[in-house]
Amino acid sequence: MEDSELKMLEYQVYDQLSGMLSRLPGEEERNKYIEGVAKSISPSLSSEEIKKIVQDATDYYPINKYLGDPNVEDIMINNTSNIFLYTSNAGQIKAPERIQSKFELDLLVRKFRMFATTGTSNDKIFDVHLENGSRVNIVDSPLGADITIRNFKGQAYSIIDLINMGEMSYKLAARLWIYTDGLKTRPANILIGGMPASGKTTLLNAMFSFFRPEERIITIEETYELNTSTQENCVRLETNPEISMEDLVKNSLRMRPDRIIIGEVRGEEAKDMMTAMNIGKIAMGTIHASTARDVVTRLQHTPMNIEMDIIPLIDAIVIVSQVYEKGKFTRKITQVSEISGVETQVLLSDLYTYDYKTHKSSDILPSVTYRDTLARLTGYPPSEIIIEEERRAKILERLNQLGIRDLKSINEFAKLYYENPEEALKRINLQDLGTLPW
Repeated sequence: MEDSELKMLEYQVYDQLSGMLSRLPGEEERNKYIEGVAKSISPSLSSEEIKKIVQDATDYYPINKYLGDPNVEDIMINNTSNIFLYTSNAGQIKAPERIQSKFELDLLVRKFRMFATTGTSNDKIFDVHLENGSRVNIVDSPLGADITIRNFKGQAYSIIDLINMGEMSYKLAARLWIYTDGLKTRPANILIGGMPASGKTTLLNAMFSFFRPEERIITIEETYELNTSTQENCVRLETNPEISMEDLVKNSLRMRPDRIIIGEVRGEEAKDMMTAMNIGKIAMGTIHASTARDVVTRLQHTPMNIEMDIIPLIDAIVIVSQVYEKGKFTRKITQVSEISGVETQVLLSDLYTYDYKTHKSSDILPSVTYRDTLARLTGYPPSEIIIEEERRAKILERLNQLGIRDLKSINEFAKLYYENPEEALKRINLQDLGTLPW
């Protein structure tokens, strides 16, 4: 069979398999399914031709090398015009490659659509999760499909990775640790704000290493992006055209969650998130906003329409931003605020800020509102909670020195620290720090 004929056959095979491969458990089952469909369309195919059809099913030329590159965060295929990349070190750049023809573009789309998990009623928009975890969004247009790929990092950044990248200090990371685990008593309700590509989800992922092992966690996303590998008792939910984010947040309250994590808060599901907080569930999520005040403003207005009086159920707002520093863009936490009450407006207490002009950060001020909540619920004096935060900053610094930096290793240490703090500190030779009277 001529190459052109085989390509046409591949087109038919992959088109018939739209949405089918995401349901199959492994590579062997997938390959058998592709082979079966190919034979049903053309029974005279040789074994070599079938082998090529199977191999080509996951050949995403010309972007294969970018899908495997940890420095490439996003791949943007603008139909047959060009390809752009968003990289960790250089920001947005134009790739030298492009899709050569409309047929090649359509064939690539059909390869992706075999793994489709969601689609609109008119089949013009698709979300796809590739086998390596990358997320693909496909939108049909008069000029051909426009494809945006969020590259999956096999190893999500840890909190120590973010410290080493300059996003935060050890002290600030220790504050996030206190917020996240709440001294086993009352974790903080947290919203992480920022503009697109600022690193909101990356930070949220990193905080997973501080979750307690006994927690039951429900994550709710439009498309899977969170790395939940550190948590055993975790349910991952994803919206689709029939089930909205609001539906899933409401239903999560029936699933006995300890913590509900919303990938992005943007609509009426915000009311259900606040309801969850009001009945004692812990909630976290990201939201598009550039300052803590902007977060509050978004919550109060359409389509969220949260009443001002209940916004203080949120304990802390963390803002992450892309900052142009030393000739390149870098991600930084630029603001940490606690909500301290309501008068004529929601009161925000800024505990940490970044100055864009001087490129200097303020020292993180002691927590007051949330610290006092912990003091009341745990019985520890506020001074002990401050000492514990300082202790955790030193722990993170020592873990970094010892090369214990990945998400899973930090999580394993945190679990030991929660269970037996004396033993945990002894393992990293910090037993002189002492511990809280757990």
